Amino acid sequence: MNPKFKGVIFDIDGTLTYTNQLIFDSFNHITVKYLDRAYSKEEIIALFGPTEDVIFKQLFPNKFEEVKKDYYEYYHQNHSIALLYDGIKELLIDLKKSECILGIYTGKGRTSSLITLNFLGVRELFDLIITGDDVENHKPSPEGIMKFMNEFKLMNNQVIMIGDAVSDIQAARDSGVEIASVIWDSYSAEKVKSLNPEKCFSTVEELRNFLFKFP
Repeated sequence: MNPKFKGVIFDIDGTLTYTNQLIFDSFNHITVKYLDRAYSKEEIIALFGPTEDVIFKQLFPNKFEEVKKDYYEYYHQNHSIALLYDGIKELLIDLKKSECILGIYTGKGRTSSLITLNFLGVRELFDLIITGDDVENHKPSPEGIMKFMNEFKLMNNQVIMIGDAVSDIQAARDSGVEIASVIWDSYSAEKVKSLNPEKCFSTVEELRNFLFKFP
């Protein structure tokens, strides 16, 4: 098997692992405790963009450290509900064996990103992990993709971004790299399909078949 790309960048939530429900649960754990109310999924999704810590500072300016500690403890202790999608780890291993450079570009903060990647046992497979704490401009900014290309001296036609959100599509297109959209757990699947209909994948096997050139 020969990979089509030299560099492959993955989002985390909804792409590598089913963490969306864990995020919703963790967020409501702190809002119920500190604000005495639960947020709907739509309300939580509307907050996405900045890292968790930025959101906490905005919502809990006087209890930031306490809220942050509670959130990450809950996120870590309940991570067993968020497992890798079937076939993802094997895909990552095969890409590494094929000498692909693997990266992460996520809007999550570094703390939650490393909790997830360590829990799932895939952290060491990635050559560069870029989180929302590592960029000045969050997705849909292409800053994280540009950092990856600069780090490994790759041209944009050698790189692909794989994600489940509209922001991944925009970031990839603004950086000039290819985009593969996955919708096995996307909360905006219909919008993603409308924006990227030609490279939209419903299963890991479909994505694998696209990423590798078979003889």
